[in-house]
Parts: sequence; structure tokens; C-alpha cells
Amino acid sequence: MNKFMIGIIGSIACALSVGALEKGAAAPVFSAKNQDGKEWNLKDHLGGKPIVVYFYPAAMTGGCTKQACAYRDHLKGANPDFTVIGISGDAVQNLKWFQTSENLNFPLLSDPEGAIAESFGVPVKRGEKMIERKVGGETVSLKRSATTSRWTFIIDPAGKIVYKAEQVKATADLADVLKFLKSPE
Repeated sequence: MNKFMIGIIGSIACALSVGALEKGAAAPVFSAKNQDGKEWNLKDHLGGKPIVVYFYPAAMTGGCTKQACAYRDHLKGANPDFTVIGISGDAVQNLKWFQTSENLNFPLLSDPEGAIAESFGVPVKRGEKMIERKVGGETVSLKRSATTSRWTFIIDPAGKIVYKAEQVKATADLADVLKFLKSPE
């Protein structure tokens, strides 16, 4: 067997062993530091509105900013119909800069090892990445040690996954979530 085939078989075996969560499954109970360095626990937020959990590759990048700002703008409404949580492999400080620069009005959680993403079955690439951005007129370096794929889930008040999107387009994510919430499949 050539190295290419061995690599493909290994990738498939890895994906199968992680096991992507399906609709109807219990959501993994997780906690992580938010953009302010405070612990955020899923179990503390169950029982109310549905929770949209979206995984995104990197704070302060083009698609991720468009996706976050769409959620921000929707949540400015009088009575939002769901709670939003954004999760990435970014460090807490990166998330604070992202929140501040874009006036984000929902929690951003740091998953530096990609463990939360993996518990949902979201693909994770490990390896340190760094980008530079301007925040408040100052150049800052944003480092992350894990980069997740862009996936979105909705968790119902009982803690079950009722929606899962693996092929998420940053600019269409909110519209897809709203369409589902309006008439769940």
C-alpha cells in the first residue's frame, strides 16, 4: 500500500473514532474561558432559549468577522430568539480584541487545544498560527494553537442537538439558523 492510501485510511479512521455528533444526540457538556477570562459553562445556560454554538477558524479574519457581525446585528433585536456562543482556538486575549473591535454582544470562548470542537466532532488542525491586526490604532499579534472548521450547532433547552451544519458559509450561517428555527425539520 502506498503512503497516500495509508494517509487516507488513517484520516478516515481518525474521523470515525472521533464521531461527529448527530441531531438528537446529547450535546457535550463543556466549559471554557470567555473573552474576559471568566469560565462559561454550558450547563448554566440550558433550560432557556436554544443555544447556537458556532465554531469558527480564527478571530479577526474576513469570513469569521462577517459571521460574528451578522449574529451581533441580529442579537440587537428587542427579543432575540436564541443565545449565541462563538468558539475558536484563539487565546482569550485575541477574543477580547475581537469582541472590542467589532462590538460583539455575545460570548466568545477559547478552545486552544480544540478539545471542545473535537467533542462535537468538528475537525481541528493543530499548529501555532499568528496574524497581526490593528486594534484601537495599535498593531497586535493574535496567536492560536488550533484551527477548527466552520460548523454550527443548535442545542435545545434540554441539551439535545437539534441542528447541525458542517458546510457553513460565513455569510449565510445566520440565515440558515433562522430558517431552521422558524420551521425545524
